[in-house]
Amino acid sequence: MDQASVTARMASQVERWQEAADQRAVFLSCYAMMTRNTLDAVDAGEFHDREWVSRLLHHFAEYYFVALDAYERELPDTPPVWRLAHDTARSGEAMVLQNLSLGINAHINYDLVLALVDMLDAEWSLLLPEQREQRYQDHCHVNTIIARTIDDVQDQVVERQSPILDLLDRSLGRADEWIVSRMIASYRDAVWYKATDMLDCADHVERDALRREIEARALERAQAFLSPSLAAAVDLI
Repeated sequence: MDQASVTARMASQVERWQEAADQRAVFLSCYAMMTRNTLDAVDAGEFHDREWVSRLLHHFAEYYFVALDAYERELPDTPPVWRLAHDTARSGEAMVLQNLSLGINAHINYDLVLALVDMLDAEWSLLLPEQREQRYQDHCHVNTIIARTIDDVQDQVVERQSPILDLLDRSLGRADEWIVSRMIASYRDAVWYKATDMLDCADHVERDALRREIEARALERAQAFLSPSLAAAVDLI
């Protein structure tokens, strides 16, 4: 799947959800923007291995659509963290930032771990330390792209859904963007080490046990985002 097709697929789904007033459009609109900007950065030569990063982005996106298809078909193997995110958004009862946070949590703290393992599995034992470091640096550079995209996400997606957040954004200046970018960077850094832990597992039984732990943690964090107590969510960041 090339850049145009993956972003077009996202845009088409967003349009359908917006027409239906389905709040799942919130996360996917933001994700599409992040994906488009990262693919532009790939084309601009911002990564050590542009081909590897491009394949990772497309594989990562496929995790989103596979989980969405499983949810829409009510399949039993729908990841619980995605089932909660989709159910919550469809209910129309959650706040915009809750829907966005649930999508970010499911896609980064669960999907991204598995996508990284898929991409690194065949080569991990063969990579020299400096090559592993380059993979990690490319992974971390995405944080920079996300950070410089957050303003557009707020202006074009979040604040259109909730104008009150525009007032909050103005009052906080750059503080809120910094907090969100640091949260996502923290997630993604932890994800890298969870993925390498899975790669270092002795066998598939041990690896699957770790995957279930990661899934349970992501679900716990998702439930905290729905808690009336903000402190509960902050404790899990």
